[in-house]
Amino acid sequence: MTADARRLSLAAQRRRSAEGPAVLSYGFRPFFLLGALCAGLTVLAWLPILSGSIETSSAFTPVDWHVHETMFGYLAAIVTGFLLTAIPNWTGRLPVQGAPLLALVLLWAAGRFAVFFSAEIGWVAAAIIDCAFLVAVAAAAAKEIVAGRNWRNLMVLVPVTVFVLANVLFHIEAGLAGSSDYARRLAIAAAIVLIVIIGGRIIPSFTRNWMVRENPGRLPVPFNAFDKVTILVSAAALLVWVAAAEGPAAGALLSAAALLNFVRLARWAGDRAVRDPLVLILHVAYLFVPAGLLLAALAAFDAARFPPVAALHAFGVGAIGAMTLAVMTRATLGHTGRALRADGPTRLIYAAIVLAALIRIVAGFMPEQTGLLHLSAGLWCLAFFGFCLRYGGMLTRPKLKPKSPSQPPGRPA
Repeated sequence: MTADARRLSLAAQRRRSAEGPAVLSYGFRPFFLLGALCAGLTVLAWLPILSGSIETSSAFTPVDWHVHETMFGYLAAIVTGFLLTAIPNWTGRLPVQGAPLLALVLLWAAGRFAVFFSAEIGWVAAAIIDCAFLVAVAAAAAKEIVAGRNWRNLMVLVPVTVFVLANVLFHIEAGLAGSSDYARRLAIAAAIVLIVIIGGRIIPSFTRNWMVRENPGRLPVPFNAFDKVTILVSAAALLVWVAAAEGPAAGALLSAAALLNFVRLARWAGDRAVRDPLVLILHVAYLFVPAGLLLAALAAFDAARFPPVAALHAFGVGAIGAMTLAVMTRATLGHTGRALRADGPTRLIYAAIVLAALIRIVAGFMPEQTGLLHLSAGLWCLAFFGFCLRYGGMLTRPKLKPKSPSQPPGRPA
């Protein structure tokens, strides 16, 4: 079969396999929507749970429940949606859709219920149900990458696998020791390494594409040995941080990783992309990576003056929260046939998540100012519920058809 015939055959298969509900036609559709809902609802319930106004039936402590559902509920859904959408583009294979995609969605939902009611069903049963989802996602991703002989992207499976192991460790550590200090740092480390790897691919690429069209001149520096060193040093620093968050070894490595990532970000020419919010938010989101590394380094040297919680939320609310929303909005627009343009509500989403991150970092240094926690939580909810309201219809309706060249602008086909 020729290459053209193969492409036509794949296109026909895609059309036939996408005859079901639009929301099950691609992985990003259900998982971006459900992940955003989970992010908003988890934080909306978090402060009442912490104060004792709401009780859960979870075997986790309130803090562990909050951390787990943020990392392995919301973030796991977004990572899954991204992978199930990106891998077909990398490999040329058909996407997971229809009944198999629905099975993954139901498995994810079962994990949320199992964790919430883990005190009733037992932490071991909850762990098995919850961990089954990420194991299935990692297996599906590995199968598709290997089947497509897309060896270059096998590196993505490393932090994904670590993320799976972090979830297993989270249940074991919380179930046996009553806390999850190591597991939560391991989960955050895996997520940050994934951002460093994937961000290093998409941010300069999208920035370059926009600048070639709109702002000719200095372009992002292509991926080279400096990027490889940055990834390796970042991974090593975070691994040491997971094992021992305090001490000179962690502080020195985290400082080096922060500096390398600051320089790396500067090489991507984000200062020349301020006119496009869809591109700018990627740079702003990545800025929280070196900021979090620097705060973690300062905490490693002097935790009394630089509270570790500030670094955790620079990573969690800033790097993870802002980067996921940046990717979710851009991917939704592009894959549903809409123009890559940030409208007013989308800009509000970006502003809300960045402010939520900044305020939550400041709150780490001022724990007595509980109003800052509520303000940050409110802005987080505004960002993710705002995403659901603005993009929910796009995610649940069929992709827009291209307008005919002869059709007058602004008139439906």
